[in-house]
Amino acid sequence: MITARAAATFEPVGRSVATARAFVRDTLQGWGCADIVDDAVVLTSELVTNAVVHAGTAADVLCLRDDGGVKISVADRYPEREIPLQNAGQVVVHPDREGGRGLLLCGALASRWGVEYTAAQKHVWFQLDLPERPAGTRSAGPALPVDALPVTDARVRVAVIQIDRGGCISFWNEDAQDLFAYDPEQVIGKPLTDFAAWPHTPGTGTGIAEALQLSRWEGSYGIRGADGRVVPVYASHLRVRDADGEASTVCLLVRDHERAILQSPQRTPAPDAASQAAQAEGRPSDPFEVFIGSPAPDDLDGLLQRTVERARDMLDGDAAYLLLATDDETELEVRASTGLPSARQRFARVPVEAGSGRYGSARMPAVHEDLTAVPGAVPLLSGTGMRSVVTVPLKVEGRLTGSLGVAAEGAGRYTNEEALRLQFAADRIALAVERARLTELEKLRRGSLSFLVEASDLLAGTLDRDQTLALMAQMTVPTLATWCAVYTVADPTSEPELSYVLHEDEDRIDGLKTLLMKVDAPEPVPTPGARVWTAPSDAAHDAALRTSMRSLGLGNSARPSTGPGATLATASAVGGETVVLPLVARNRVIGMLTLGKPTEEHFRQEILELAEDLSRRAALALDNARLYSERTAISQSLQRSLLPPELPVIPGVEVEVIYRAAGEGNEVGGDFYDLFPIRDGAYGFAIGDVCGTGPEAAAVTGLARHALRLLAREGFGGPAVLERLNAAILDEGARSRFLTLLYGELWPQEDGSAVLKVVCAGHPLPLRLRQDGTVEPAAEPQPLLGVMDDLELYEQTVTLDPGDVLLCVTDGVTERREGTRMLGDDGLTDVLTTCTGLTAGAVAARVLRAVERFAAEPASDDMAILALRVPEFQAR
Repeated sequence: MITARAAATFEPVGRSVATARAFVRDTLQGWGCADIVDDAVVLTSELVTNAVVHAGTAADVLCLRDDGGVKISVADRYPEREIPLQNAGQVVVHPDREGGRGLLLCGALASRWGVEYTAAQKHVWFQLDLPERPAGTRSAGPALPVDALPVTDARVRVAVIQIDRGGCISFWNEDAQDLFAYDPEQVIGKPLTDFAAWPHTPGTGTGIAEALQLSRWEGSYGIRGADGRVVPVYASHLRVRDADGEASTVCLLVRDHERAILQSPQRTPAPDAASQAAQAEGRPSDPFEVFIGSPAPDDLDGLLQRTVERARDMLDGDAAYLLLATDDETELEVRASTGLPSARQRFARVPVEAGSGRYGSARMPAVHEDLTAVPGAVPLLSGTGMRSVVTVPLKVEGRLTGSLGVAAEGAGRYTNEEALRLQFAADRIALAVERARLTELEKLRRGSLSFLVEASDLLAGTLDRDQTLALMAQMTVPTLATWCAVYTVADPTSEPELSYVLHEDEDRIDGLKTLLMKVDAPEPVPTPGARVWTAPSDAAHDAALRTSMRSLGLGNSARPSTGPGATLATASAVGGETVVLPLVARNRVIGMLTLGKPTEEHFRQEILELAEDLSRRAALALDNARLYSERTAISQSLQRSLLPPELPVIPGVEVEVIYRAAGEGNEVGGDFYDLFPIRDGAYGFAIGDVCGTGPEAAAVTGLARHALRLLAREGFGGPAVLERLNAAILDEGARSRFLTLLYGELWPQEDGSAVLKVVCAGHPLPLRLRQDGTVEPAAEPQPLLGVMDDLELYEQTVTLDPGDVLLCVTDGVTERREGTRMLGDDGLTDVLTTCTGLTAGAVAARVLRAVERFAAEPASDDMAILALRVPEFQAR
């Protein structure tokens, strides 16, 4: 059964979180639920933050008390938001992230919790059970000397006023008459509002009528006395009901300076195990453990977060933050905060020295009574609604290592006394923070070295441009950034081109790429280091705004190309800090590496330095891949120029050529072939192999192919053609290469046969396959070209009958190896024996398949296969 109820609505502004904490704290203390106040305040703070900061809607807070405990519900106006479920196959958010953290805390602290949806709201509720207490003392204070007791008048007067359910006074005791000079007849039956001077609490909207309906309420207001003056009072209200079920409110009032008589004890942090043990043993407790608690977090982020939370509670502030100094002490970096949008400010940097937009109070304790009078004195608090702040430095051996600050929404909250208390705490933790920072930095540096070594190995392992671009992006996401884009610059006169985009969420890549294509590329500046680039986040926010306006019918009626969800998701993905690092190789900017964070996040300086080291290695790898690709393209183009563009159709003869270049394609091979018409009815064919590869071999190959055509069409016979080609090769001098060459001339005959005249100069002998399956050499070996001056060659005549095949290959076929085995002339003969009745194309394909299957390793030499076949039963 519900015994008490309190509700309040908070506007979607950051300071509402602190107001909601105060509302829940005061409500639960008024109900006598001090044991669960701290947990309730923490959970409410996180849930209200989700509503007013992240969802951007008002938050409705409802507190209900029953016999077993307290149930608190926080409702926002954004029911579409998802909740992270522990066992639903989803990734659980990190506790340091703001989004979803409140639900994780509910699961950890609450007795029960849940989420309820309506068409317009989402309610997140949690139940905190009250511990069972034995009958006895509720709370007690220590014995104090007389001069430390609170001061009151000679006679303490406690006014007792009872208010009926209509808000009218039904009872007025003698102390009320003495305090306010009204007789009971003057006030009974009149509304309390006629006498109360009620200050409204900012952000809650709770008035006197609402306060009288609460089960418990405690606070200050005023009562107008009979003389017209307002008497400040401190009041404690208790809602009761009589035997008939009639509800009324009993109000106990004292003069405000005597509030200690009614005021509930201030909440104090419970002593931890370490301090209790120290007190039990009679030894002083460690000041560090007293402030931080025991056990202390073993990681830097945990230590810093606990520090700001304890500092805020110690000074009863609305927010606290901690900044760490850079190595040169010229900047401070935000590392932890509470009560502020920490995700937005994390790793942001602020200059230390005095000046506009700088953190001028870093080296000495400082108290700012009203920040509105000194704009920009504490840049971190700009736009947060905080007005008063106390900041103290963290120092180790006189060196500035950081700054700790506590802020409040009201002006004039802090004095030098609070600054001294906070400085005392900062001195206790400064050394521990510095040790943890150095430990983290050492781990980061070791990890950075390992990361760079691995990155260098991966980048050195490929010479493919596209693969290099992909590796660059994959090494940065998600290790260094949430998303990455790589721009390339072909030459100094070219515009940057978006070449690769990657996001840690693959569903965001297309939207991110579309956005970046619409934004002008960053300027290719060779200046080293990372520079901030705001164009993507600005464009994303503009696109999200336009989409939202269209969805509300406030903008252009044209339907957007993407849904609001996709646009808003893209804006969130690129809404944080974006930096650009130049890719400089051989004194030229060849591209830019762009790294980005999601909404309101910043890069750590250590991460930017690591990214800069990676960009230098990546730039050299990308330039090497570019040079290799250019060399490969040139080699392949040259190789194509050394082969005939197309083969002529020879009446009555089937022709098939297969050419396979070995290696990675960046060297020009020495094998070549040709088939060309000489004159009417006569055709020349050749297949050769120049010693070696590269430009020198290509020069001889080009010379041989073009010389063969020219000399053959001039009417020279086979021996004369090869002798003149031999002389031309020798004239090249030191650039000459010896050449094996099979050259022949072919004449199709009327009877369906074909007459061939061939000269085999040091080349593997051509093989003739007859219809009966026999295979025999079709020529005799003669000296190769490019070695001797006086070369005498002769030609041999071969007649191919219908069904016969002439097979010509380079030594890449016959010298195919598997260990100590080699295919050889005999192996090729065996393969050709099985090709009876096959077409020329089928013969060439079977030979190639046999060569490839002979060994598991890829071929190490070029291969050329030329098959000529005279079909059977040709009609002339």
